[in-house]
Amino acid sequence: MKNLFDSPQPRVIDSQISLEEKLNWLRLFRTENVGTVTFYKLIEYYGSAGKALEALPEMARRGGRKKPLVAPPYGQIEKEYRALQKIGGDFLIAAEDDYPLALSALDDAPPVLSVLGRRDLFREPCIGMVGARNASLNGRKFAHKLAGDLGRRGCVVVSGLARGIDTAAHQGALETGTIAVVAGGIDVVYPEENKGLYDQIAGQGLIVAESPFGQKPFAQSFPRRNRIVSGLSKGVVVVEATMRSGSLITARLAGEQGRDVYAVPGHPFDPRSAGPNHLIRDGATLVRSADDVMESLLDYSGTALRDTVTCVPPLYPSNDAGLEDDIPGDAHENLLQNLSFTPISVDELIRSCEMSTGQIQTILIELELAGRIKRHSGNRVSLVGE
Repeated sequence: MKNLFDSPQPRVIDSQISLEEKLNWLRLFRTENVGTVTFYKLIEYYGSAGKALEALPEMARRGGRKKPLVAPPYGQIEKEYRALQKIGGDFLIAAEDDYPLALSALDDAPPVLSVLGRRDLFREPCIGMVGARNASLNGRKFAHKLAGDLGRRGCVVVSGLARGIDTAAHQGALETGTIAVVAGGIDVVYPEENKGLYDQIAGQGLIVAESPFGQKPFAQSFPRRNRIVSGLSKGVVVVEATMRSGSLITARLAGEQGRDVYAVPGHPFDPRSAGPNHLIRDGATLVRSADDVMESLLDYSGTALRDTVTCVPPLYPSNDAGLEDDIPGDAHENLLQNLSFTPISVDELIRSCEMSTGQIQTILIELELAGRIKRHSGNRVSLVGE
């Protein structure tokens, strides 16, 4: 299993980052066709977001883009930052020491987060809790009690501020610490009925968002939100979920991220029990109480997770992005001939193409910036469909 604190991309820790560089990180992240893998490679290669932004137009041109690639204006990002500050929030970039270590273990760790509230909660051991929006009364009562019990054992409960199980989990952990990851902008409360709970969490816990300030959530926002819920957590508990629910997507993401998956069993006649029962059949830990969760959060010597977290060493950059400037003139088309609309691993491309690893990585970035390829999980790439 992947160590939660082994980051797949180098992470530059710097406590003296200027505001200009922070805002340039957001400009780079918001630029069309700049995915997270490419983002971190550019930062590592050029040393700063400002220098990477200067290089983008030429890299995209080499990749075959005809229309100039333009980043959002600095003034536009600065305006968003002022609006975030006005409600008491801030931007947190992955180069700052406050950025959560567990989240940085994701292949697609968000380079920039909006945060509102107690960011010190990032340093505590976290457990995700998700479940049905149309949860039963018993399901909500159990989630509320489980969250409270986990909080009293030293865990921070992470959820998505949705109605049903999410709401009950946040309410149960308010006094001990809870993190709400929202799908839209950090100032957008969804559903609106949770405005009171949102205000309580902003005052006592922490609100986190990846989406731009003021943006309403849309369909793709929720899976991206879910990967942060599981990414922040040591494990994820599923309480009531149908087989086609977003909660099972979160459980799948947790498994892919190397997190523990827990599930609360239910009656076979209830469709909301189908998801957790399925997870248990496939190997998830059955949860009857907080004891079942805490038991797996102890290492082999019996040391509590909290002690393990505080002993994790910081992550240091490798100072080698593996990119190259010397690219043959026909290299882009040669690589494209090896691609299709079906994802293929980058490692397989490296074995098949008569080019160095650095050349292939550089060409892939340029093709991505040009909008000709897209990246997939598992370090795979494919052509972009018409």
